[in-house]
This record gives sequence, C-alpha cells and structure tokens, in this order.
Amino acid sequence: MAVPARTCGASWPGPVRTARPWPGRGPRPCPDPRGPASGPARPLLLLLPPLLLLPLLTAPGASAYSFPQQHTMQHWARRLEQEIDGVMRIFGGVQQLREIYKDNRNLFDVQENEPQKLVEKVAGDIESLLDRKVQALKRLADAAENFQKAHRWQDNIKEEDIMYYDAKADAELDDPESEDMERGSKTSALRLDFIEEPNFKNKVNYSYTAVQIPTDIYKGSTVILNELNWTEALENVFIENRRQDPTLLWQVFGSATGVTRYYPATPWRAPKKIDLYDVRRRPWYIQGASSPKDMVIIVDVSGSVSGLTLKLMKTSVCEMLDTLSDDDYVNVASFNEKAQPVSCFTHLVQANVRNKKVFKEAVQGMVAKGTTGYKAGFEYAFDQLQNSNITRANCNKMIMMFTDGGEDRVQDVFEKYNWPNRTVRVFTFSVGQHNYDVTPLQWMACTNKGYYFEIPSIGAIRINTQEYLDVLGRPMVLAGKDAKQVQWTNVYEDALGLGLVVTGTLPVFNLTQDGPGEKKNQLILGVMGIDVALNDIKRLTPNYTLGANGYVFAIDLNGYVLLHPNLKPQTTNFREPVTLDFLDAELEDENKEEIRRSMIDGDKGHKQIRTLVKSLDERYIDEVIRNYTWVPIRSTNYSLGLVLPPYSTYYLQANLSDQILQVKYFEFLLPSSFESEGHVFIAPREYCKDLNASDNNTEFLKNFIELMEKVTPDSKQCNNFLLHNLILDTGITQQLVERVWRDQDLNTYSLLAVFAATDGGITRVFPNKAAEDWTENPEPFNASFYRRSLDNRGYIFKPPHQDSLLRPLELENDTVGVLVSTAVELSLGRRTLRPAVVGVKLDLEAWAEKFKVLASNRTHQDQPQKCGPSSHCEMDCEVNNEDLLCVLIDDGGFLVLSNQNHQWDQVGRFFSEVDANLMLALYNNSFYTRKESYDYQAACAPQPPGNLGAAPRGVFVPTIADFLNLAWWTSAAAWSLFQQLLYGLIYHSWFQADPAEAEGSPETRESSCVMKQTQYYFGSVNASYNAIIDCGNCSRLFHAQRLTNTNLLFVVAEKPLCSQCEVGRLLQKETHCPADGPEQCELVQRPRYRRGPHICFDYNATEDTSDCGRGASFPPSLGVLVSLQLLLLLGLPPRPQPQIHSFAASRRL
Repeated sequence: MAVPARTCGASWPGPVRTARPWPGRGPRPCPDPRGPASGPARPLLLLLPPLLLLPLLTAPGASAYSFPQQHTMQHWARRLEQEIDGVMRIFGGVQQLREIYKDNRNLFDVQENEPQKLVEKVAGDIESLLDRKVQALKRLADAAENFQKAHRWQDNIKEEDIMYYDAKADAELDDPESEDMERGSKTSALRLDFIEEPNFKNKVNYSYTAVQIPTDIYKGSTVILNELNWTEALENVFIENRRQDPTLLWQVFGSATGVTRYYPATPWRAPKKIDLYDVRRRPWYIQGASSPKDMVIIVDVSGSVSGLTLKLMKTSVCEMLDTLSDDDYVNVASFNEKAQPVSCFTHLVQANVRNKKVFKEAVQGMVAKGTTGYKAGFEYAFDQLQNSNITRANCNKMIMMFTDGGEDRVQDVFEKYNWPNRTVRVFTFSVGQHNYDVTPLQWMACTNKGYYFEIPSIGAIRINTQEYLDVLGRPMVLAGKDAKQVQWTNVYEDALGLGLVVTGTLPVFNLTQDGPGEKKNQLILGVMGIDVALNDIKRLTPNYTLGANGYVFAIDLNGYVLLHPNLKPQTTNFREPVTLDFLDAELEDENKEEIRRSMIDGDKGHKQIRTLVKSLDERYIDEVIRNYTWVPIRSTNYSLGLVLPPYSTYYLQANLSDQILQVKYFEFLLPSSFESEGHVFIAPREYCKDLNASDNNTEFLKNFIELMEKVTPDSKQCNNFLLHNLILDTGITQQLVERVWRDQDLNTYSLLAVFAATDGGITRVFPNKAAEDWTENPEPFNASFYRRSLDNRGYIFKPPHQDSLLRPLELENDTVGVLVSTAVELSLGRRTLRPAVVGVKLDLEAWAEKFKVLASNRTHQDQPQKCGPSSHCEMDCEVNNEDLLCVLIDDGGFLVLSNQNHQWDQVGRFFSEVDANLMLALYNNSFYTRKESYDYQAACAPQPPGNLGAAPRGVFVPTIADFLNLAWWTSAAAWSLFQQLLYGLIYHSWFQADPAEAEGSPETRESSCVMKQTQYYFGSVNASYNAIIDCGNCSRLFHAQRLTNTNLLFVVAEKPLCSQCEVGRLLQKETHCPADGPEQCELVQRPRYRRGPHICFDYNATEDTSDCGRGASFPPSLGVLVSLQLLLLLGLPPRPQPQIHSFAASRRL
C-alpha cells in the first residue's frame, strides 16, 4: 500500500497534556526552506475553528496515518516495561540470589557501620600518625638550632674542606655546560650506592643525606660552605629519627640561604630544562617561614619605565606572587599620576592559584606612560590595607613597590597612614640599571620597617623577590618558643616523586649573639619539614566496609580537601599546591556549605541530606540520600568527615571457618572452571602483602592463585576480611550459575551475557566467551553500573560509551551490547543492605528490532497490522519507521534504542547529537534538568603559540620621527633601546626560543586547566506527555513517557521534514574554559568561608629594623661602555657570568 506524502505539521500553541489524535493528512508539500514568498508565517491552527481540531478523516479512497494517540503509546510503554521486567526476572536472578544468601546465612555475619565511632577512630589514628612526625620535627629543629649555635664561622673555608653528597652531581657530570664542569669542581663530593625503596618510589641511601643547591647560587661562596659545614651534623639526627619511626619519609631542612639537606639521600630529579627548584619557594617553606600576609604590590609605569626595565618589573611581580600561599591575600596596582588595579580585582583577594594567574596575565598588559606619582601609588596601597569590609589575612601587612627611581619620599603619606605605629612594612625595589639616586627608596623602606632591594638584571629577580621573608620572620624568631608551633600544609606534589603529600613544618631560629650583652639574633635559619604521603593517611581509613558509595574525606582551614575519592589531579606541578575545594570536589548545595563551615570551625556534627552526585564516568547525575558525620582531627588544622548512604549502614563479613568449604569455593576461581561456571574477574585489591599487582586482570588472578597455593586465607600477611569475603562471593555467584543461568538459553531473549558483581570483589560473567567483550572495571566499587545500581531502584540501562569525536559503533558479530543492571536488596531481620548487583547484556541489534515490534500495532508477533485501502489507522514504530521516530533515552540523555536502523551505530551518544531539535524540546518541557559544574583537575593540551620569533618580546620599536628627533637620543627611551639590544646579544634566549630547550619544556606538555562539565538528569515530569515542537509549518508532534522501574524515557515523534527549524544544540561533553572556570572577578565578590592559621607573629617591640638594605647606584664606567660598544660592533657576545647575590653574601651565620 502506498503511503501518501507526509505533510508538514502546523504550529501548536503550547504543550498539550491530554491525548489528541493528529489530524489525517492530505498530501501537502513542505514549504520552501528559504521561507514564504512574503510576510511572516502564521500559525495555521490558531486560525481554525475549535471544531476543526477534532480528528479529521482523509478523503475516500486515500489512505492515511494519524499520529498515535496517547493511550496507544501508553500501551506500548507497558509492553516495553513488561518485556524488560520479564527478562530481568528470568535471567537477572534477583530473587534467586536473595534466596542463596539466606540459604548460606551461617557463612557470614552482618556488621554495622556506626558513623560516629568510625570517624572518631579514624581521626584518632590520623592524629597519632601525625603526632609521631611532630616529635621527629621537634627533635630536628632543636638539634639544628644547637648545632648552628655551636658552629664557628670560618672566613677561609674552602670547597675541598667539605664532604657531602651533591644530589645534582650525576646530572651535572652529564651536562658539559654545568657550573662545575666549567670551573672544575673542587668539592670533595661523595659517590653513593643506592637501593630501590618502594615506600619512597625512588632509590635511596639510608646512611647519608643529600644536598641540593639552587642553580643560581654559587656553591663555593663562604656562606654556602659554612651552611654545609654545620648542617652536616643533622645527618645523625635524621638517622636516629628513622630508627625510632621506620615509617618516616623525607626529612628535610630548607635553609634561608637556599641550601636543602634531606634524608635519605637520593639523586635529584633533574628536569630537561634549567633546574629552577629553590626550597624557599616551596609551599611548605613559605608557610613555615612566616605568618600570613596582606600584600599590596604597586608598580611604577611612568614613561621612564620602558623596554627592559618594564619587562624586569613584570617578571619581578610574577615571581613575587609565587612567594604567596593560600593563607595570604594580595592585590596588584600600577601607578603613574594616578593608581589603578592591573586586573578586575578591586580589593585584596586570596593568593590562590587561579587568582594569581589572573594577576600574572594582567601584569603583562601594563604600559609605561605619564609621570611618576609615588603619592598616588602609596595612598592606593594603604587604602587597600585599611579596608576592613573584606576577607583578609589580618596579620603581616606590607607594600611592595617596584620602580626605576624617583626623588619624592612621600613622607606626608606615611605620617598620615602608617606612623607612629608602623603597622605596614614597606619594601622598595629599584629595578633596572640607571643613574637615579636611590636614597629616597632606601629611606622609605628603612623608616617603615621594611627593606630595600636592587634588581639590576634578570639574574637578581628570583633571589631578591623572596628575601623579604627574612624580614617577616623577625617577630617569629623574637617570639621564641611561642612561635615554635608545627603547621601542616595543603596537599602538594613532592619534588622527589613521592606523589601527593602534606608536610609538617617547624621554623628553625638563629640563637647566636654577636657578643656579650648584644641583642638577640633575629634571623630565621630555615624551616624543618617532614613529609606524610596521602596514601599513608588513606590506609588508616576503612575502604571496603563502607560500600561502593561510602567514603572518608578530610579538609583544611581553607576548605581544601586533603582526602577525597574525587581528589585526582590529572597533572601536577610541584611549584603549585593542589587546591581542590570540598564544594568543587562534590556538587555544591546549601547543606554542603553548612557542613563545610562547621568542619572549618572545628565542630562535630551529623546530618542526613538529599543531594546530587555525579557518576564515576561523569555522564550521569543521581539524586541520593547521604549521611554526613564529621569531627576535627586534634592538634592539626584538619577536619575528618564520613559519608554513608543508608543502605551501607550494614555490611557482610564472611565467616568461612570450614576449610573444606574454602577450598571448594576457591576452585571456582580457577580458569579451568570458567567454561561451565562463567568467567570470574576479581577486584585488584591488596589481599596480601606479597601479592604482585597487575593492570591485567588475568595476570592478577594468576598471581593471586599462585599466592593462595602458598598461604591460607587466615594467614597473618593477608587481609582476612577481604579474602574471606572474596571466597564467599565466589561460591555464592557460582550457585547463581547453577540455579539460574546454566539452564537458560540466552539467545531466546537476545542476550549476550548475564552477570553478577558483589561487594566482596567478584564479577562473574556468563557464558565464558562473553568475557572477551567485557569492558567494565573489574573493581565493582570503581564500576559506574555498580555504583549507580546501588543508588537507584529498578533497572539501570547503560549504553556503550561513545564520544562524539570518535567513529560510530561497529555492529559486527553481535558484540555490541547494552547493560541492564539492578541491585540485590537483602533484608535480614530489620537490617537491610545491598551486597550485590546483577544484570544482563542485551544484543543491541536484536533488541532494536524487538523494540520496534513492542512499539507497534501488531496483534500477532509475525503479522504487522496494515491499513486497508480505505481505512484510517495510527502510525506505529515498525510499519511507519520512515515517518515516525521512536527512541529510548536514558536518564542522562543518551540514546539506548531506536527504531531507525541508521541510528543504531549512534547508541550511547548524547541525544542532542542525534536529534538536537527533539532533545531541546524534551529539555524545555522539563523532562530533563541540566547541571553545570567545573572540573578544576583536568589536563589540557598546550595552546599553539602565535608567531613565535616574529619579533623580540616586549621590545620598544622607535618610529622614524623618533630617530629624527635629537631630544629622543638623550631620553630614557633611547637608553632603554640600547639596553634591549645589548641584552639581546648577551641573553639570546630573550629574543628567540632555543629549540633544544623548547623540546620537553612544560609548554609542550599537558597542563592543568578547568573544564566545564554538563550533565542532564530526569526533571519533574513523571507522567505521559504530548507536546508540539513549535516551528511554524515545520512543527513536530511528540510524545514522551517515563518507563516505570527503569531509567528510560520512551519518546515517539514525527521525523523532521524541514531544516529551517534548526535551533541551538544542547551540549553535554566537557568544554575547555579559557578563562579558567567561572569568572574569577565575580567569584571573589562572594568568597567562600575560610579561616586562617590560629597564630600570627607580625610585631615584636624588640625588633631591630636597622638592617633595612643598603645598595649603590650603578654609574656607568667609560671603559665598560667602550668595551660593550666594540662588542656590539663586532657582534661577539660575551659569555654571561654567574650572578653572585650580595644580600646572601652578607648573611654571616
């Protein structure tokens, strides 16, 4: 029978919630895609009398189909529900597995998770672990102060007098351009042998310490040699600490001179480029060396600051920002005649990674113009520091001014804002080489308890932008024992490869006096640190008794997570801490904000909340109930929380005392049993200490079987709980095979496999051959289908994951399947738990055909209903698949089944990629709700650079008019250009990238970035629903209905005939946020609650501020200028000499 040409739908004024037959169609062609000849299209149905909205019949002799009525589609939905439920009842074996558990009730006990007791026990264990590290820290700090006090300074000390292991020696021997190779090393360097140590993930030597000295510090200076001399005595203390506590990891002394001595010795992990590691810039050192800071950086951008000087200032500001931690607050402003912030931040903001990135990018946009106005700059800075209406550190207050020089001392400003109390320290930085009188800059620093520094060249930037920490450390040193308090850091990446760690820090003070009756020394010697690996803390937390969706987490005073299952940074930068806020680790809501605040305040608490959780594969959102319980970890800045779903209140503990039964069940783990009993995947857990791990589950199972042939499940070297539960679940799932699966013909219902997964770590897939195509995680707790089935009632469909950028599914050999799973809920007395998940794997092609039959008007399976020559009947998903689109979409908006053959290879894709128009209509009609969040731990490929080498970076280019102007040649601009040319020859890398260095540089690797994530989940609509996609003459009628007891939405719609109704496409895939997530300028206006450290040392009445920096200007030498001019003419650039820092040389220890 010929089907008449489909007509275009008419617009419909709003959704229709009642059943309505679609009018019969005569052959009416679609409008021209280009639109009507004249005038806007008018909604046709709005012009018809109400009576014409009744069902219309076609003219006699013309056959026609109408859109299915609502009761028809509800009938199809019931048939689909019944088919799914029938298959799951027959093959899933939920009821049978319940009976198996009850039949084996004597083989296990039901234990209870008591949240308050659990969280208090874990908090106590963590406290004990950290307390052992604190005792070791105190022994080290006391010993260091005594060793240094007893040390006699040697002016004539030589390199060959010192014996130590240089951690970078091996790398430098391989580098012919290294400092030692150039001069010929005179140091009596030790050569050590090393052993592999798994706890350190490195090779170590327990008999010695290692020394690391920054690249830009001369190893042979008197200061460094004396430092090496007295710190050698720490070696015995390090060794004794390890004897008392063998679990200690890195013990480190970071000196204020830049020397790092650590134990045990291990070679330094040299980067491919220049090694820029300096202990004084590490997060743990910064936190231990001073109290929190409120800092305002002001930068002179007057016209005299141009070219190289401006570039030096920009780099200096960026380096200064790197000396700040999350406990500090900062703002950056530029000034000439007036001052203004360089970024969108109008007040002090937390110095976290994202805010500092905004500053660094903004600083690059500074342009020099106008005249110098110190008054404007300082008034702006003092106003910023006096603003009490914002969150800030409320401890050390300071102003850092970068300038090329000036005459004004702005004494009136200091008298107004800072004198006589001098609560704000002023640090001044003279940048560039010039003839200006620096006395005013020195005076500003000295009269405001600060320090004056000179940055004549790029080599002086790193050192001189961190020396201010010595000044801030003075009140801490003078406070003595009151300041000797251990602080614990944020999470960060260990520079020696240990992974994520936290560090306990303790400052080390200089206790010497220059002579009898002299004032107490106020220099900080450095910071002592001891690392604790996060994995060691995790081992103290219960894992498998909390179930797949229960977990422990911990946060610090900033709200950053120390422990959390979602703390998984994709890339780590050892120069930056890992700062993931609790509200970013989970999906934020008001309840979690309240919990976070209570934890930061150090309170105890318990709260049951309804919240949203993201699935493990980050494709789905589930609304769940969770119980949060939290307590503070005493003697630390941390707070510990426990999260449990209600169904994890109880768990099973196997009691397999019968060794014969142990052996019987164990045999079902042997590959020889797989053909008859189905393939078994075992979770790769730490069952025994000697069990070799492997990413290949077959290899891991082999290792497990070999070990079990040597030891028993009750062995002391094994985790008896894990082993007993694994063997019990092996036997229980085998009984499911015996009672249900083995006697069923899977092909009858078009099933590729049946499976069961358990809390005990067993995943059994039947038949054995189906394991070849099994792609789910062998650890049930890390399998998305497992965790979602526990959190949702009914049958959870999971189509194969498809990325929109990848090629479609290959439907060959019936290997593509759709998982359907459901949790097994067990009631034992009044205790309810969910110890397992069972399911089936549907054959995609066969079930797509079955779907068409179930959603059709067939009265007999082999006999499709046909309309007669003069009859009028409803369309269905089988006969009319050319006109009618029928799909099953899951709760995340992903296509599961379709009646369109050409869409079968798109199963698993977000439905907007299949039919954007229809998906948008489902969203607009509240079938779906959208949740947007940000992933702050993502990794992104580097952005391609634009026109590398096209021109020197930041170079001032004079115009022809400038060259013709005699006055220009006497200006600062001409001198700046001369500097640029000179430095361009000497420091060639400033003007063009060195290919050898660029290779393997951080810019060529993946870097951390922020990704915007969007997930969809079912909205409030839960009933059958008819609606129109209103698009003029191209409108489409559709029907949508949730399938009971599943996560599916059944949608029937007219196929689109016209393309002119294309609308915006809903996106689900992750998208890169070029601005690093939500607008930072908006976020800082509503900062999250936090608390700073409980102590502050920013003032001491006995502080001696007379040492405030003394420098000299750099008058040009005629001989030097002539020599440089000759070099310029000859084009022979001199080899740069190592920079020797005068400030460090002045530190007599």
